[in-house]
Amino acid sequence: MNSPDGHISRGDRVSYASDPSRSRGRLRVEQESATRTVFQRDRDRIIHSAAFRRLKHKTQVFVYHEGDHYRTRLTHSLEVAQIARSIARTLRLDEDLAEALALAHDLGHTPFGHAGEEALSKAMKPFGGFDHNGQTLRIVTHNEARYAEFDGLNLTWETLEGVAKHNGPLLRRGNEADQLPWAVAEYNRVHDLELESWPGMEAQVAALSDDIAYNSHDLDDGLRAELFTLDDLADVPLVGPIIEQVRGAYPGLELGRVIHETVRRMIDAMVNDVLTETRFRLAESDPRSVDDVRAGKRALVAFSDAMQARDRALKSFLFERMYRHFKVNRMTSKARRVVADLFALLLDEPDCLPTLWREKAEAADQTARARLVADYIAGMTDRFAHDEHRRLFDLHDES
Repeated sequence: MNSPDGHISRGDRVSYASDPSRSRGRLRVEQESATRTVFQRDRDRIIHSAAFRRLKHKTQVFVYHEGDHYRTRLTHSLEVAQIARSIARTLRLDEDLAEALALAHDLGHTPFGHAGEEALSKAMKPFGGFDHNGQTLRIVTHNEARYAEFDGLNLTWETLEGVAKHNGPLLRRGNEADQLPWAVAEYNRVHDLELESWPGMEAQVAALSDDIAYNSHDLDDGLRAELFTLDDLADVPLVGPIIEQVRGAYPGLELGRVIHETVRRMIDAMVNDVLTETRFRLAESDPRSVDDVRAGKRALVAFSDAMQARDRALKSFLFERMYRHFKVNRMTSKARRVVADLFALLLDEPDCLPTLWREKAEAADQTARARLVADYIAGMTDRFAHDEHRRLFDLHDES
């Protein structure tokens, strides 16, 4: 049964859900809260982190000054969390862990979205590369400097596992340890996250929720930015038929309402597909514990084959008509140059870094210094990166 605050009680949680009372704990042992489960506490630490606040001014697709109504990493993360919590509740999983992972999943993103990541990854190639999932793990285990007794947020093993491998095992399908993102490999040496296995179902829920939110809301933003029209979507599976239904049911409805009605029906269709397919896979595999989930041969939370095909078709449309639209290309071209310029200058001239960063950089070898500079740049918001570039490269700027 549900507790008075709406949370699923231990007796109502299915046996293969992650159980906060049986958590593997934290790397640094702490006195736990008397009023919150360990996963609720993880979620709260993520929400109160500096990295989470910075998502407010980090790009989803559009650069920060393009408009106030487009998604940022923060609004996207909140939307992912809402979907994840709903799915987890329906499947009788631990909602708080699913929500924590949804809220954390984008913490490692650079400014300027994928353009920033591409530039930083290229710059960091001689030093082990850069990967936003690995950076998320680095942030929550190292970079956040808030607590008196430890670096990072000291999250539970289950949350860290979900952060590292929510998209699936990292050491399967021919992957070798030396192919891991360096931040993941480095942390795993001191705290084994069992990278060869699947994560718990809550992490799988968060990953699918990200997919659902990403597609539907990028479609929304692209339509509102007039990068394409509703008519352009007529032949796109899933989306086209929904638009036709909405227009048929509400002739003459204003564009904004048609878009919103289409997006909410898309989300509903994808969520219901996930629930149906997941229940089928659960019945087929019959897991009795979260360890059975981790030992499984495939993900248990998934789209059906038919929905996967529709998902790929929508992604293909968005790639061609939105992510590679000339207006977006112009923004991303500038963004890549900003990140590349900042990295090159700060690596060569660490005395341009703020004092605390400079002291660490000057004491480090070249690889450690590069990773420190990458940490500094990855933590920037779009606005700060833009302003920092102006301060460092505009000869007439005296700020």
